[in-house]
Amino acid sequence: MENTYYISNYCSIKNGKASLNGNSQITSSETEIPLVLKNIYKELDLNYRKFFKMDTLSKLSFLAAEMLLKTPTEAIEERDIAVVLSNNASSLDTDRKHQKSIADSTNYYPSPAVFVYTLPNICIGEICIRHRLYSENSFFIFDDFSGEHLFDYASSLISSKKSNEVLCGWVNVDEENYEAFMYLVSTEKSKIEHTTKEINRLYQEL
Repeated sequence: MENTYYISNYCSIKNGKASLNGNSQITSSETEIPLVLKNIYKELDLNYRKFFKMDTLSKLSFLAAEMLLKTPTEAIEERDIAVVLSNNASSLDTDRKHQKSIADSTNYYPSPAVFVYTLPNICIGEICIRHRLYSENSFFIFDDFSGEHLFDYASSLISSKKSNEVLCGWVNVDEENYEAFMYLVSTEKSKIEHTTKEINRLYQEL
């Protein structure tokens, strides 16, 4: 008999709107991604200087995770939370910036600050540092959002006792297009059962 797990909370960031559990929390009138993310950062009343050094994918992932995990400013307790994220553009947005910096041999100036973000899983590292997460983590590249894969992987992590909770999601940035959808899977009973059908339904609400 398969174990039953639950989606305790979920959030999304898309088209200038940040929502938590289906309810709009922050709306930005800006259209450019950097300004949208900066507005959300301010509205969340954060004070995390490293945020401004991150690439766009990491900023988007960081803000979505912040909405779900809400790290307290005092005495952070270590939580056994695995992180499983996915997208279809990998780190392409940052890769383009890096390529541009090395394409012209007469103006060759690659930036280490850009190069360090030319792997998509770096965004997971930023989340783990912020929230002190030391459990399993993985980043997958798919053609399209795959609720089935996220369901299988998260369920396996909890059932095998590799983690108590799993932060799952889809965070994608490609030029001016961006979207983040994250949810927290737990053994604690809640209104939303952790199933592929429910995961896909929540994603389609974006």
